[in-house]
Amino acid sequence: MSTRRADPAYWRGGWVRFREPVEDVAVCRPTVVAAHDGTLVRGLYWTPRSNPRPRVAVIAAHPRVDFSQHYAFPALLRAGYACLGANTRALNNDVNCVHEQLLLDLAAYMTWLRAQGVGQVVWLGNSGGGALGCFYQAQAKMAPSARLAVTPAGRPVALAEAEMPAVDAMMIVSAHCGQGLVLAETIDPAVTDEDDALASDPALDMYDPANGFAPPPAWSRYSAEFVARYRAAQRARVARIDARARELIDGERQARAALHDPGFAALPLAAQRAVQRRAAFQPVMTIYRTLANLHYVDRSLDPSPRGYGSLVSDRPHLANYQLAGFARLQTPDAWLSTWSAASSNAGIPQTAAAVTEPVLVATAGRDLDVYPRTHTATILAALGSGDRTVIDFPDSAHYFEPADGEAPAASVAPLTRGLVAWLAARCPL
Repeated sequence: MSTRRADPAYWRGGWVRFREPVEDVAVCRPTVVAAHDGTLVRGLYWTPRSNPRPRVAVIAAHPRVDFSQHYAFPALLRAGYACLGANTRALNNDVNCVHEQLLLDLAAYMTWLRAQGVGQVVWLGNSGGGALGCFYQAQAKMAPSARLAVTPAGRPVALAEAEMPAVDAMMIVSAHCGQGLVLAETIDPAVTDEDDALASDPALDMYDPANGFAPPPAWSRYSAEFVARYRAAQRARVARIDARARELIDGERQARAALHDPGFAALPLAAQRAVQRRAAFQPVMTIYRTLANLHYVDRSLDPSPRGYGSLVSDRPHLANYQLAGFARLQTPDAWLSTWSAASSNAGIPQTAAAVTEPVLVATAGRDLDVYPRTHTATILAALGSGDRTVIDFPDSAHYFEPADGEAPAASVAPLTRGLVAWLAARCPL
């Protein structure tokens, strides 16, 4: 059997690129669109040389990863489909990633595609793009007045005023249920002080042998009692960080209100400066230790053919203390909108019932952060579509990376054959 391992190239987005040339089959058009709030976002629009005026286009986007040269595009282009790699305003940096704002970016791309004469648009939701696409589709299909008017932080967002064409079909590939739901599984509940990464409760430390941890690469085994206590403590930590985020946001609001208070001008100058600075202050929270999912080291909890560890590291008990990790730096707004399981609007269980269009779900059996019961089964149960197709690739990894010694596109080829066949049946050219 081929061998695959956690690789830092994932964190750099190294695998989300073409793994075969496209110059002979496609023309690239750099695309800049303006979201409804005026933010400019940039992507790459690829059209087949054999079909220069395509009626069907595939759009791929992720909250923060560059999908402008997605590895599935070459095969789709050869089959005659246009492909838009739609990067968002949070590209490569989700410190201030607010999902409700990302929907404005996607709406601008969708409107642009329709203006090019594209009659059908198919969403390619890979990894975090699955939840992002379902969130977009749910809001796009609502009456404008019913769309979200504010973010979880209470900031206005003009979804009701934006043109939001819905997609016509969706392809969901190695997707999780949403970034907040992922973090709810990976955040370390043993942290006892958010300002001290080393402050820890040993009774909640999944990497303590007393709780069932075994030295890697041996698999650990956790008791049902510990799992239940651990998951409850993870939810509690998320709630504490939510409260912290809201406290910071409330401090800003109070300061802004004080600026407009009739008595502000009568305050001493030092007090005025303090209010002005607090109103202008933009805090960033450090979220320590977010590589602590029991699934990383105990495969029995959600069995799959995956190897040991996470996408970020094959030694998560050490990487948990390092810089790389989910949601490491967050504004309060971004935390609530993107990474909080309690506050985010972008989870698939909340949005996928609105997806009644044809859906293909492709799974990668050796995925280190997406699991069959935790994610795939939840997605399938949540989807509103009566036309659901599931294709499984037991020996493929999260981004269908090649195994050691394989050609770059070897793992991608079986996936794209399935995508093209499904597209030909649902969205013929």
